Amino acid sequence: MPAPSGCRAAHILRRACVAGVVFVSACSGGVASGPPVLRWYVFDEPSGAFATAARRCGEESGGRYSIEMTPLPTAADQQRSQLVRRLAARDADIDLVGMDVIWVPEFAAAGWILPWQGDDAREAVRGRLPSAAATVRFRNRVWAAPLTTNTQLLWYRTDRVDRVPTTWDDLIRTAESLGDSGTIEVQGARYEGLTVFFTSLLASAGGRVLAPGDTTVALPPPATERALGILKRLATSTAADPTLSTSREDQGRLAFEAGKASFMVNYTYVWPSARTDAPEVARHMAWARWPSVEAGRPSRVTVGGIDVGVGAFTRHPRLAFRAALCLASVKSQRTAVTMGGLPPTTEALYDDPDVRSVFPFADLLRQTLREAVQRARTPLYTDVSLAMMRVLHPPSEIDSVADVARLRSAVQRALDSRGLR
Repeated sequence: MPAPSGCRAAHILRRACVAGVVFVSACSGGVASGPPVLRWYVFDEPSGAFATAARRCGEESGGRYSIEMTPLPTAADQQRSQLVRRLAARDADIDLVGMDVIWVPEFAAAGWILPWQGDDAREAVRGRLPSAAATVRFRNRVWAAPLTTNTQLLWYRTDRVDRVPTTWDDLIRTAESLGDSGTIEVQGARYEGLTVFFTSLLASAGGRVLAPGDTTVALPPPATERALGILKRLATSTAADPTLSTSREDQGRLAFEAGKASFMVNYTYVWPSARTDAPEVARHMAWARWPSVEAGRPSRVTVGGIDVGVGAFTRHPRLAFRAALCLASVKSQRTAVTMGGLPPTTEALYDDPDVRSVFPFADLLRQTLREAVQRARTPLYTDVSLAMMRVLHPPSEIDSVADVARLRSAVQRALDSRGLR
């Protein structure tokens, strides 16, 4: 006998309702289930800026969708691990992915995020800083929309420093002359921050880790040796923090706020943090461009940030692309600035009064970002970075000549997927 259908099915099932089984009558037209809920997996941004943008985008969708955030761990490596496990398992629960800029090539190559096309792709990068737009491109396609960006500046104490050093050699000499208060806070622990620091030194010396195309090793010996030499000199200087080999961004921030350091290279979040947590220090806190490696050659600093991609296994791809554009829109970027102190990716926003009130150094930040460099754009980036860390750590034991060959060999092994040594 064929299965009952339509109103006859509802009549047959009515007795089950009496027995306590809840069902939806086919004759009644059913109960509206509401718009789809798009889940955004992204780091647990503490100010509430991302949550505010998610709520606004849902409200402005005209009832087409709502966005629910699933916060990822604070540590970037743990964020990536959680996303990799779920996406490798083809998890359809991930509609939107908040990605560190270095994950885009890996996630794209693995088929974990969807490529953008047509008007959506053009809108995703329209008006963006070139360095931010470059973070979402891989193999001539767009894979995400740039939401926030960031890069490092040099922060210093105006009550201790009469003249701002412009090169690393000058900075180290100046800091050494200040005695105990002349500490320079940098990132020297064995983690991504050390790779970032070295990559910025290398780029400022005119080199790069991978050759154009990001498939073969570059690391030109003169520039690599110069970058390694500065890292070694700083690590063995009296200006180095004694905890350099375990220092990360936040340890440097806290040391600066405590008055233990006169210089720091760090991201823009240290400015609102000092104003809130150490106002006396903030009164004497100023900023300058990241130091040059060579006089006359402007520094080139690596770019960071968060890009919004669409999960490859989402049940609602069309809605997810619209939501991603909203989450990365000018409105959302302004919210990220004013609530979270996160720099925008849209270049015109650096002239916005609200942005300039949060970032009085907006012009310097924009110029630094205009000339910022990418980390290696390879799906194997995690392995490349780990290989580099093994050679670079601890910085005090670097051999600026011998380690050029060691570094080149380690990166080549990573590209060949031959493991670490």
